[in-house]
Amino acid sequence: MAYFLKKNDRPKNPADRKIPTTMATQHPDNAAAPYWKTNQEPFISTLDEIEECYRAYIDIGCQEYMWDWEGKYVDEGVVEKLFSTHYDYFKENQIGKDVFLTFRLPNIWYEKEYRIARAYIGILTFEDLARDLGLKTPPVFEVILPMTDEGQKMIYLQQTFRKIARLKNQVFDEEGTVRDSSYLQVIPLVEGVSELTVSRKILHDYVDLHAAEYGLKPLYLRPFIARSDPALNAGIVPATIAAKVALSEYFRFEEETGIPVYPIMGVGSLPFRGGLSPWNVPHFIEEYPGVRTVTVQSAFRYDYPQEDVREAINLLNRSLPGTVPLAYTPEEVSAGERLVTVFSEHYQQTVEEVADVINRISASIPPRRERKLHIGLFGYSRGIGQKHLPRAIGFTASLYSLGIPPELIGTGRGIAQAIREGYAEPLSLFYRRLKDDMQEAGHYLNKENLTFLASENQGWASVKEDIELIEDFFKIELGPVTIEHYLHRNFVSSIYFLMQEEKDFSEYLLKAALLRRSLG
Repeated sequence: MAYFLKKNDRPKNPADRKIPTTMATQHPDNAAAPYWKTNQEPFISTLDEIEECYRAYIDIGCQEYMWDWEGKYVDEGVVEKLFSTHYDYFKENQIGKDVFLTFRLPNIWYEKEYRIARAYIGILTFEDLARDLGLKTPPVFEVILPMTDEGQKMIYLQQTFRKIARLKNQVFDEEGTVRDSSYLQVIPLVEGVSELTVSRKILHDYVDLHAAEYGLKPLYLRPFIARSDPALNAGIVPATIAAKVALSEYFRFEEETGIPVYPIMGVGSLPFRGGLSPWNVPHFIEEYPGVRTVTVQSAFRYDYPQEDVREAINLLNRSLPGTVPLAYTPEEVSAGERLVTVFSEHYQQTVEEVADVINRISASIPPRRERKLHIGLFGYSRGIGQKHLPRAIGFTASLYSLGIPPELIGTGRGIAQAIREGYAEPLSLFYRRLKDDMQEAGHYLNKENLTFLASENQGWASVKEDIELIEDFFKIELGPVTIEHYLHRNFVSSIYFLMQEEKDFSEYLLKAALLRRSLG
């Protein structure tokens, strides 16, 4: 059966650096305005993100900030502006030593190279600026590669960065100053369910290529587990299982190679997107032991009381480094893969059938960042089968705005089939808090809306069956409990009826999002 690895047997970090625990990101899932904006406007412009980055460090204690070059506009002078506007702070809390700024680069196999070239030049010139100011160099030395599916792509980023660094040295007569900055640390962000379950191979391939390229193994690795996109593509249960298998596989890799592994997990506040909010940190830690760094996204930071946010981040910073990962046997991994197939088939078929309604709602979801057209797993848009879908935040927001949380889709039928096939025990092994997440999401269920929709579409009728099976299996009743839940139910009822009459429902959409403390 699954077992906890011994903490004392794990290799020590040989790299001379602090491993950050909390990573603030620019994911546009906040319903409310940031506390630091004087105009109370929830939209965060590219210009605002400089101040946001500083605030994440100084106000709430985040140790790392993701500067996102993928799928959105970006301020390319970020380090220069941080130094010029908050020099005293960054003199005492140096970027690259005490706090960290990590670029998420575009994936050049899906997007043109010109943006990544600008990011490279920025990283190199930021080092020059920091040196001139007598600060830690290089301030930016680690980048995230989205949609990583093979180790060769990680090596390619390192090779191209080294070429740019050497060219810069030649052009500007710096021949004698080729420094360690020509080496770029790469974080593989793995975003697909199938890729996550085999991502140990990606790490092994990368290590072999790294040894051939540099004559030595990397000092450490920070593999990044996505939670939102796997849930969008396959449902909440497959996404959770894939994340657990990936964590187990990463620490098997650590045992096999002796290379320390510090996994990152990208999570939102609602259960569908990972379920990390300021109010449930202990539950998250119980569900995902072994995660070393977590994302604290916009809703986490701006839709809860600021004091609660600070306390939650402090708890994460203190607690995550001490959690011990759970390792699964090959037989358990095989059972997990079967469960992924079972649940994803029910989920995907249903989402394809109800996609048109989801897209109708998503068109009214207010923007929160200056996004470009996203390049993703499905090319230039997300999709399942023949249907295009909004991105994970918009998808989640749309279904919550209908009063039909996506956590419930396919889950009841998946549980029933898992029981029939004898996989009830592996399900509870991989997803400890499944009942709790069903109850939490179920508080925002509007059964009346679902009944109306089910009368016209078999997909929604299947969701109705899911809910009945969930309630029967866990011996619970899904629906509102608190005053806020009932108010949310009323707002999403208004959304449904206004949608039927093709009238504007954006006011109620925002009110509902504020009540659940996340756009999506």
